[in-house]
Amino acid sequence: MYAHIESTVTALVCLLTAFVIQRIYDKEGKQQSRNTISGIKWFGLAIFAWGIGAIVTLLATKYFQVSADAKWLVYWGVFISLINSLFILLSLPSIEHQNKRNIIVQIVERFSVKEFVMLFGGIFSMIAFVFIATSYTNPDISSSFIWLIDIPISLVVALALLYELNSAFINRNMKFMYLPCFSLFVLIIIAVSHRIIPYELVQEYISLSNWSLLGIITAISFKFIFILLFSILLYSWKFLSEKEQQQSEFVVLEAERNTLRVENEKLKIANESHIDTIQFLTKKLKRQEQKVSEMQEASKIVLSDRQKEVLANLGICGDKKSYTEIAEAMHISVDGFQAHIYQIKKILNISGSGGKEQLIMYAIENNLLQFATIECG
Repeated sequence: MYAHIESTVTALVCLLTAFVIQRIYDKEGKQQSRNTISGIKWFGLAIFAWGIGAIVTLLATKYFQVSADAKWLVYWGVFISLINSLFILLSLPSIEHQNKRNIIVQIVERFSVKEFVMLFGGIFSMIAFVFIATSYTNPDISSSFIWLIDIPISLVVALALLYELNSAFINRNMKFMYLPCFSLFVLIIIAVSHRIIPYELVQEYISLSNWSLLGIITAISFKFIFILLFSILLYSWKFLSEKEQQQSEFVVLEAERNTLRVENEKLKIANESHIDTIQFLTKKLKRQEQKVSEMQEASKIVLSDRQKEVLANLGICGDKKSYTEIAEAMHISVDGFQAHIYQIKKILNISGSGGKEQLIMYAIENNLLQFATIECG
């Protein structure tokens, strides 16, 4: 009767929980693509495996009158336990925390899901074949011996699960969850021990009915605590995910604001630089204009009418007559003519040899021949 109660409760709770988890997985999978989403799937499948195992056991024992100690039913229980361990192992890498991963999770992370399933299935298929071949035709081998296939992996998974759950809750500032995590580990140890301890040893300390009741209570309890811890972990992940999303949006907005601020500062600097450049060029232009103006003023040559006449006559007759002849033609003294020539050279800044030729060229180029008063026949 106790076995029927365990199977019924396990089937109802686990299948209902697996259905809810599947709905959560479908909903979250549409919104996000994170590693944690796959963790929801594997946790859900682990719980679903418990439910399926419990249904088959319930139907076999209650409706088909199969003994709970029947070897094929024990094989089925071992198979479900191994499948459950496989799904839990695949879910462990998705439990997020800042601590270093334990070695079991590191091994799982080294393989893809397909590779790890093939490796896990291959190893335990060979071990199971040896156990089944040894025990199936041998009535002296009890079910406790068959459960030895699952015991090592169950203990390893329990240790890895304890570490990952505890690390995740500590990372979420939920250190008080250490006690439920440790309780789950203890219950798994008790459930595993219950499977392998022979009834002959138990009868010396406790009745078989009480021993069976202890096993049932332990099995149901650790499944309930497992589901409870996963639900809390899922809720805390959801809360942190929304918080991280808000922080991510805040970080994006803050980054955009900082970018705009930097660009604004660059524009200000560039604008100030352009203004400084414009001001510098304006001042430089004014200085150049002032220099040009000064040069133009300096380059302005003002000659008197008499000096223009002297230059004009020199331009007409300078190649044919001397200064004396030109002075006589102008009816002035040679000294007076040469005094005019000296003043003109000073104004035009002409010095050195070839002064006469330069004066003649200047008169011609500046259209001064019109002021001539003599003729050269």
